[in-house]
Amino acid sequence: MRHFGHLAPAVRSGLFHREPGEFDAGSPARTLAVALGATLYSPATRGTLARDVRKQARRGVVSMVLCLEDSISDAEVAGAEENLVRQFAELAAGGTAEGLPLLFVRVREPRQITDLVRRLGPHVRLLSGFVLPKFTEDRGLPFLEALAGAEAGCGRRLFAMPVLESPELLHLETRTETLAGIARAVDKYRDRVLALRLGVTDFCSAYGLRRAPDMTAYDVKLVASVIADVVNVLGRADGSGFTVTGPVWEYFPQPERMFKPQLRRSPFAGPAEALRTALIEHDLDGLLREIQLDRANGLQGKTCIHPSHVAPVHALSVVSHEEFSDAEDILRPERDGGGVLRSAYTNKMNEVKPHRAWAERTMLRAEVFGVAREDVSFVELLAAGLQNV
Repeated sequence: MRHFGHLAPAVRSGLFHREPGEFDAGSPARTLAVALGATLYSPATRGTLARDVRKQARRGVVSMVLCLEDSISDAEVAGAEENLVRQFAELAAGGTAEGLPLLFVRVREPRQITDLVRRLGPHVRLLSGFVLPKFTEDRGLPFLEALAGAEAGCGRRLFAMPVLESPELLHLETRTETLAGIARAVDKYRDRVLALRLGVTDFCSAYGLRRAPDMTAYDVKLVASVIADVVNVLGRADGSGFTVTGPVWEYFPQPERMFKPQLRRSPFAGPAEALRTALIEHDLDGLLREIQLDRANGLQGKTCIHPSHVAPVHALSVVSHEEFSDAEDILRPERDGGGVLRSAYTNKMNEVKPHRAWAERTMLRAEVFGVAREDVSFVELLAAGLQNV
């Protein structure tokens, strides 16, 4: 699979200086963690789940979570498990895993991991791993132990994606200890932890809060402080950190807005003005702003609950030609000794040693999301990504 692989080759060629690279479920974890992009959640109760997975893959989705936890009621769990096993069999009957997204199951209890792997049988080859809810050291280790056991039993590499959403992580008096415990747990199973996901909705719930569509997670100071601390402890660029994904955007179109749109007109001048209007009508201007703030705060990818959110995440994940140029200059072998140089775009200073970690991360993102042509902005990438959606 590849990002923007649903576009015709001629369209991709016109958009990219370097096209997105191909990857699959067997690619290195370092690559897959960045390649997750917009991870689309779907309740495991859906009777058309197999058909939905293939449809979303044709629309550019490369990672999905099939949820047995908060998206369904307690009374639906047994039926959802049966449906999940049935839908995997239907997916397997459709041929190879080629073209399917990376598939993860969000479970409620550790025992579900071993039970589902057993029940999936040979169809487990379509599964990339499990999403682990409300993760702390005490609650998380049994999940990770179950994952290791299930993996040994089926002979297939399975990844974990812990969700950081517990009240202990939010509350100031327990946050430091909780973060330290999470760090110990995920470090013990480092080879199997693909990414850490932020459960911002649960954070807001602990205080009876809900951010409006005109606001980002970073406008809610309680939430912003947790994100900062999670990245501080678990997202370091010194080799000890993990990929931390951005919080969910939970809004669909609304009939009336209180605040002005957040999208400037200038990037959408001319024919793209209609696209700007559509984004505003669907409350996606707030999403675009939050994606940019995710990146600025050290997060990669995003949890998504609606297909319309996928294209904006992927469009803003593409490395711009300017970013690529800066990263390439910083990483040239002759720069190993450090120093300062003016960017090729002559608009900034590139300081080799301080900017090296940024440049390495940018190049990894370029491998999976590609590099835009010099005259291509996120507007063109977004318009192309929205085709057939």
